[in-house]
Amino acid sequence: MVDKLIEKIIEMQNPTCVGLDTAFSYLPEEMRKNVTSFEGVAEAIKEFNKNIIDKVCDVVPSVKVQIAYYEMYGCAGLQAFEYTVNYAKSMGLIVIADCKRNDIGSTAGCYSTAYLGKTDINGKKLRAFEVDMLTVNGYLGFDGIKPFVEDIKANDKSIFVLVKTSNPSSGELQNLKLENGKYIYEQMGELVSDWGKDSIGKYGYSEVGAVVGATHPEEAERLRKQLPHTFFLIPGYGAQGGSAQMLKVCFDKHGLGGVVNSSRGIICAYKDARYSGMDYAEAARAACIDMQRDLSSVIGKMGR
Repeated sequence: MVDKLIEKIIEMQNPTCVGLDTAFSYLPEEMRKNVTSFEGVAEAIKEFNKNIIDKVCDVVPSVKVQIAYYEMYGCAGLQAFEYTVNYAKSMGLIVIADCKRNDIGSTAGCYSTAYLGKTDINGKKLRAFEVDMLTVNGYLGFDGIKPFVEDIKANDKSIFVLVKTSNPSSGELQNLKLENGKYIYEQMGELVSDWGKDSIGKYGYSEVGAVVGATHPEEAERLRKQLPHTFFLIPGYGAQGGSAQMLKVCFDKHGLGGVVNSSRGIICAYKDARYSGMDYAEAARAACIDMQRDLSSVIGKMGR
């Protein structure tokens, strides 16, 4: 699946991922008025997401759907998550489910089945959610990762393991030094590389990717050198303070190696004075085009 994402990035010359982290409060006021139930929220979010997907699907290769923004609206919110995933796939986008799932043993297996595998119902194999990629937490060790690795191999899927996250306090744990002199995030990076060594595709990147925040360029540069076969999901661009220049270090000499997520900077672009007079979907498209130009200006041509 990483090869498919890379091919779309090369085709569009755009390593952008649109984060559909759609809180009800992000919607225009006219879409929110008179809504008093989870069901009403879900319908409004579905309409909002659909219109954005329609406007951006020909200029970006992927979307990331953060499940927390849907779970808080109960079962109706999860139906909006499912709708968004399915609609994005129907429009040709690579879909990343941002769920950061993990546990141990059979529980990790259940999480993996839900997003990457198939559930057995009396011999019939059914998919719960039709996503292409999933974010996972590797800090429980390999027994919590093994089911995900098995499912991505069996189902042509991919995962992104948390390595160096974009939040300001990530260093409280991830930047501690071990007795061997390595930082914890570096040790996690080595594990990710090892977990993906048997699934390296034609572009040289494995199906076990890493989440590496744009807001920590020094650490990102170290990880890029350490992990030449690991594809990065790069959060933190835009609203979180990460710039194109900061995340340039995440990419290889061919302009490949990562996909850059922006959520509020795109889905809330209609609130930005730069896009005054546009509706939210038009503003989202304009923000995607501006982001593509910004990233291309520092990354250069993508592809050999």
